[in-house]
Amino acid sequence: MFPFNISEGEISTFLLIGIPGLKHAHVWLSIPICLMYLMAILGNCTILFVIRTEPSLHEPMYYFLSMLALSDLNLSFSSLPTMLRIFLFNTMGISADACIAQEFFIHGFTDMESSVLLIMSFDCFVAICNTLRYSSILTSSRVVKMGLILAFRSILLVLPFPFTLRRLKYCQKNLLSHSYCLHQDTMKLACSDNKINVIYGFFVALCIMLDLALIFLSYVLIMRAVLSTGSLEEKLKALNTCVSHICAVLIFYVPIITLSAIHSFAKHKSPLVMILIADLFLLVPPLMNPIVYCVKTQQIWEKVLRKWFNICWR
Repeated sequence: MFPFNISEGEISTFLLIGIPGLKHAHVWLSIPICLMYLMAILGNCTILFVIRTEPSLHEPMYYFLSMLALSDLNLSFSSLPTMLRIFLFNTMGISADACIAQEFFIHGFTDMESSVLLIMSFDCFVAICNTLRYSSILTSSRVVKMGLILAFRSILLVLPFPFTLRRLKYCQKNLLSHSYCLHQDTMKLACSDNKINVIYGFFVALCIMLDLALIFLSYVLIMRAVLSTGSLEEKLKALNTCVSHICAVLIFYVPIITLSAIHSFAKHKSPLVMILIADLFLLVPPLMNPIVYCVKTQQIWEKVLRKWFNICWR
């Protein structure tokens, strides 16, 4: 995809890592990992199928949910090949081209998920604070435009990553610190100047943190609007519409913030803890988001049960 110009003395293959000290148990660990991937793919495909086939779910909230499911699905497929190769076959090597392609897709779909969570917080804000104007503000055409803008923003934001990594030289070190390729992990192995990578990587991280700040701001405004409503029942009803989204935000951002905090402030970093958190970051959101939305959203839950019942009794 992004061919390297390998000169003599430079490395052409990177080594990924499984779980330190548990290499002998990788085959057994592959069982729960495969089950998590299978459940994540099945759950997100079910969400997409139900929203696509049920006319009653053709509303902005469910369109945004389908975008989230699509992001989760692609995030799972981005990390699936290397995770399975490591834990099933103990194959650690990955070519430089494949590594750069993988980090491009992982960072791209991570940014897309962050953007979708931001726009879903806007959906919650409009639904609670401008209920009467909801349908006029979030029309189908605007939702489609928002989706296209999100996709374009995600691609544009991470597009420089492959090219900035290609310009680096990799001489001796080739051992990465995760089970998949990340920009910040790969650039540390370079034996040439990587200042551009550091600066641009920091800029991308700031964009994702800006999304989180705007999500927080939207909930401050939502809380202010909710607290000004009349009865306790009305307040709880209003907040209940956002519970699923709050859970999705926590599931997505807590591992990112934890990993960044450990990288920045921990004096003695445990490789085991770092790898587990990094693996959970890609495994848990695609697995948990369909479960959270099915459990907390009655319309989705009812439609999913009806679809499965119809399939089982055909």
